[in-house]
Amino acid sequence: MNTPFPFDGMLVFAFLSLLLLVGVGLRARIGFFQRFLVPSCLIGGLLGLVLMHSGLFSIETSTIESFAYHFFNISFISVGLTRNDNGGEHKSKTPMIKGPAWMALMQGLTFPMQAVLGGLLVILLGWFGLQLFPTFGFLVPLGFNEGPGQALSIGKVWEGVGFADATTIGLTFAAIGYFIAFFVGVPLVNRGIRSGRATFGPRELPRDFLTGIFTPGGVKESAGRLTLHSGNAETLAFQVALVGGVYGITTLFIGFLGSLLPTDVAKMLWGFFFFFGLGVALMVKWVMTRLNIQYLADAGVQRRITGFSVDYLIVATVAAIELKIVWVYLLPISLIALVNGVVTTALVIYFGRRLSAYSLERTVAIFGTVTGTVSCGLLLLRIVDPDFKTPVAYEIAVMNIFALPVVGGCTVLVNGPLWWHWPLWMAVLVFIGIMAVVLILMKLLGFLNPNAAKA
Repeated sequence: MNTPFPFDGMLVFAFLSLLLLVGVGLRARIGFFQRFLVPSCLIGGLLGLVLMHSGLFSIETSTIESFAYHFFNISFISVGLTRNDNGGEHKSKTPMIKGPAWMALMQGLTFPMQAVLGGLLVILLGWFGLQLFPTFGFLVPLGFNEGPGQALSIGKVWEGVGFADATTIGLTFAAIGYFIAFFVGVPLVNRGIRSGRATFGPRELPRDFLTGIFTPGGVKESAGRLTLHSGNAETLAFQVALVGGVYGITTLFIGFLGSLLPTDVAKMLWGFFFFFGLGVALMVKWVMTRLNIQYLADAGVQRRITGFSVDYLIVATVAAIELKIVWVYLLPISLIALVNGVVTTALVIYFGRRLSAYSLERTVAIFGTVTGTVSCGLLLLRIVDPDFKTPVAYEIAVMNIFALPVVGGCTVLVNGPLWWHWPLWMAVLVFIGIMAVVLILMKLLGFLNPNAAKA
């Protein structure tokens, strides 16, 4: 195609957009997707996976991965810019510590547990002659617990140090995690409701929630508020410009930091762009607060930017999976994913049943989070608590603050065999140690006693 300007990037964006639109239409029409609450972005991604391998489109997988990488970074930056001014009716209540603490500790327990199982299975497969890259099994917690963005970002860096096909393997684990979140999570919720564990009792889910499309004239949530006069600049353009400005600052910062470090280490920094971007965004938000202009960064619009980037991220990551690579590693991927899925489900149910308050709600919320993303957890929570009458929706947001030290630390430690040349068994022992510390904290807080932990 001879065009006066390059269209490659926009054509990929158009391809992803069409996949998302078709996903929305299929979710609205097909009862199977509605029954398991499969999000439109995942449906569109699966369609893209089929089309990418049909030979009808000549789009490079690396180009789609690049889009996913940048959308992932954007999602973290917009989260950092979002003001916490919409905590809802539970925001001012003080006895809300144990709920977020329990969910944070559950995430802090499942991440190293998934890393331990992944590492041990890699060692076991090695004994049977199947030699895998040392960090192969650590892609499971990155895909399950952290989501496709981290699996993509860190997997791409690992490819640069010798782990061939790490990106596709990580994205595959992330996709499997989504399937577990919905195809195991939804029956888990329904079973809990039938057994009478729902705090406010079940009620039929609204049609809009099942189809994913609001009916005309229905009650709708506000998308945000205008903070600039339209005669000056469009508010959406300003909100996106804030994200773009932070992106530019972060790029310069990582480039400068990398110039002070060895080349190999400098390359790895780009895999943690999301972390640095979040830090810069929080700093910008702090400066805006000090200047008393924090209101200009509207929380509602920034949440829409976050949601927009996550939807496109999921479409792109699933579509970018290369099936020929998955086929080569089918045995270890299937075995490691199956074992982790079963053990993660059993662990969350076991500890969830020991809660005395909002047991089912907290269980399904954290289950969706540690197999998919926070959005998956909120979708499962919506089934059992459709009006968000319980404080769990607020708790899952606060949970991220408590979980950051452990989960953030574990995200760094998965690089141990590469950065510090740890033997794989040593890395596994480190994660076992983290699990032990988390279990001690759970014991001290009363979370190991049956029905003893109260909100």
